[in-house]
Amino acid sequence: MRPMQIRGAAAFAGLGIAITLAGCSGTSSDDASSSADASAAGGSYTTREVTDGKTSFVEVTNPNGGATLSYGADSGITLLEEEVDGSTLAFKDINKNGTLDTFEDWRVDAKDRAADYADDLTIEQISGMMLFSSHERSPADGLTDAQKEYLDASHLRNVLNAGGSDVAENVTWVNAMQAYVESLGTAETPYVPANFSSDPRSEAQSGSTYTETGAGVSLWPSVLGLAATFDADTVEAFGRVASEEYRALGITNALSPQIDLATEPRWLRVSGTLGENAELSQELAAAYVKGFQSTYDEDGNNVGWGLESVPTTIKHAPGDGAAEGGRESHTFVGKYEVFPGGNIDEHGSVFEAAKDSLGLMTDYSIQLDGDGNPLFGDEAIGTAYNSETLKYIREELGYEGAIVTDWGVMSSANDEGAFFGTGWGIDDIAPVDRYVRVLENGVDMFGGVNDATLVLEAATKWDEKFAKGEETVDAATRWQESGARILTSYFAPGLFDSPYLDLDKSLETVGSEANVNEGFQAQLDSVVMLKNDGAIAAGTDWSDKTVYIPHTYDIGRDGLFGPGTYTEGGSLDIAAAEGIFGTVLTDEVKLDKDGKVVSETAPDLTDVDAVLVGLRSPNNGDPFSASGFDTETGEWYPFSLQWAPYTADGDNVRKVSISGDTLEDGTKENRSYFGHTSQITNEADIKAFDRAVKAVEKSGKDIPVITVVKANNPVVPAEFEAKSDAVLVGFGVSDLATLQVAAGMHEPQGRLPIGFPASMDAVEAQQEDVGEDMETWVDSAGNDWKFGFGLNYSGTISE
Repeated sequence: MRPMQIRGAAAFAGLGIAITLAGCSGTSSDDASSSADASAAGGSYTTREVTDGKTSFVEVTNPNGGATLSYGADSGITLLEEEVDGSTLAFKDINKNGTLDTFEDWRVDAKDRAADYADDLTIEQISGMMLFSSHERSPADGLTDAQKEYLDASHLRNVLNAGGSDVAENVTWVNAMQAYVESLGTAETPYVPANFSSDPRSEAQSGSTYTETGAGVSLWPSVLGLAATFDADTVEAFGRVASEEYRALGITNALSPQIDLATEPRWLRVSGTLGENAELSQELAAAYVKGFQSTYDEDGNNVGWGLESVPTTIKHAPGDGAAEGGRESHTFVGKYEVFPGGNIDEHGSVFEAAKDSLGLMTDYSIQLDGDGNPLFGDEAIGTAYNSETLKYIREELGYEGAIVTDWGVMSSANDEGAFFGTGWGIDDIAPVDRYVRVLENGVDMFGGVNDATLVLEAATKWDEKFAKGEETVDAATRWQESGARILTSYFAPGLFDSPYLDLDKSLETVGSEANVNEGFQAQLDSVVMLKNDGAIAAGTDWSDKTVYIPHTYDIGRDGLFGPGTYTEGGSLDIAAAEGIFGTVLTDEVKLDKDGKVVSETAPDLTDVDAVLVGLRSPNNGDPFSASGFDTETGEWYPFSLQWAPYTADGDNVRKVSISGDTLEDGTKENRSYFGHTSQITNEADIKAFDRAVKAVEKSGKDIPVITVVKANNPVVPAEFEAKSDAVLVGFGVSDLATLQVAAGMHEPQGRLPIGFPASMDAVEAQQEDVGEDMETWVDSAGNDWKFGFGLNYSGTISE
């Protein structure tokens, strides 16, 4: 890297401006700024000192819509002034050289500022910026010694905030870290702010309702639920609100949206996708990115990048939704995805549609064609290590931004001491060579790595290869290329200009009444009605009616991070129901000493006006549970979209899997689950439904049964549809939302973003990489529960 350069005023001579240094230590908002004379001519910047109770900083407001700036009160940073059309503008003298450098000028395009600053940074600093921290789960702990260590010794700046959304905890942590990294800046190691990221944190779930401002972010449908609205404006609105709340928490990078095509209905991550249809996914993915990466004025107009914008990271390129049998690539069980339909380009098309995203994350998986051969190149190796896959992303899809590996990809599960390694196919590659190889492929950042040692060793090895003619550029040039891409996502949202948070403003923003209401409205709009034999109608007064909600439980499943969690309770939120219905009955439940269900007995339904049953998607496990492989028996077993046990012995079940490891004797592993039975942990849900139906029959009354499917995946309706008078589906919404729709308080508007299968045999017959190729359920009214189907009070919703 070249040394820090002092740029002279001559560089700006063509602008006809005068630059002076303002020694501003921070004044209150009521004080005049250091440029009062200019204020009379056309306005001037003002300053005020702000504190969150632990960290103090100076906030600078520029006139005429200019950038807001902030810097630590004790940082020693001063301001540069510029007279423009009678106004005095302020700029942070970040490198303290008394000159307005290109990267300090907030009027300059983010890419140009990034390229300019990358030129000034050392290889050590860019190596640190290539790191993306492991999960930081406790903002309440504040700035820890471990964090100081990686911020200082490894120059790490990308911090994954995996904690809660308490405003005060987040604001004080963020401000403390920003002050700390500001103090690390020197002429030799220029200042780089901390860049906090987050996985999605705005999804509503059963029982998740609140209205207290500042207690947490507003709650919206899951990504699949957003897709169920079929409305790009709703998705953009979500991005607008969520990014505003993220920024108020100090989060300046979104590890979302997940835009993998959900062409395999059993996949454990379907709920995070925009569904199975490429055209809809393309439109909504672009809207999601636009909403997050923009700032909006008071009238709702998009004004481009600003302090309410958050760069997004589209994932998992080139598309991770074609997992064989639905198994998930976070563990060895699901490290392969298969493309028997040769449909990779349709998966890639969604990433192409959203390529304005400043970040992109690669998938874990090894992609295979229908014959079990590598889909790209000739090595069965994970995406980040596959040069042909990265070439496809860069050249065919045209992605130009920063690319990051998913977490754990730089490690092998076989590495000594490895807790979590997802570098599939790289067991025999030395750790330093992994970094060289990934960087050669055009990847820029490494998820879940806190220590820059191997990145620096890779730089040394890179230069050795360059000296031998094995690399076309030296390490400094290659590192600067990544540095410029990474820094663009810092400059675009104004992170260098304004890294600090005003606690009072954040408390007003996060979970505000307006944001909560907008999120809940989206929840309501996303609910899909699939059947209604008169049980749901507008204007029904339920305030004096009695309903019955059966009890259920889930035995849980052990996973990478510990034993499974046993849960029990109403199949729908009882407290939410009590706010709508006059009386809410549930089962008489007996628990053992460990809190596990011994028996559930339905009440007498003689005086009950309706039965409401909640059915969660059949629980096959989560991405970290290694579901699909029984470690005790050494056998593979099927995922199922029905609650009752499913034995995979039909004609469409593969007896020989497409995927499989090459074994020591040179033969190929067979991952087929033929003849084996599913392991669903919440079979109690369908038993609760059956218990409710039997109680209705016992009453001798014609009591309507309203079934609410709480869907993460599509389900096989055979177990409940015929005995239900109405069926609603909520994708990642609160029970309050589905209950209000069930009570006729909101007309359904949602449509299925993914079809519901006719049977498990139909699921086995479909191809993992092809959407809308599955026989779907046709109900007793003749309605086909395929992609795009949904009812309102008038009948089928037209496209």
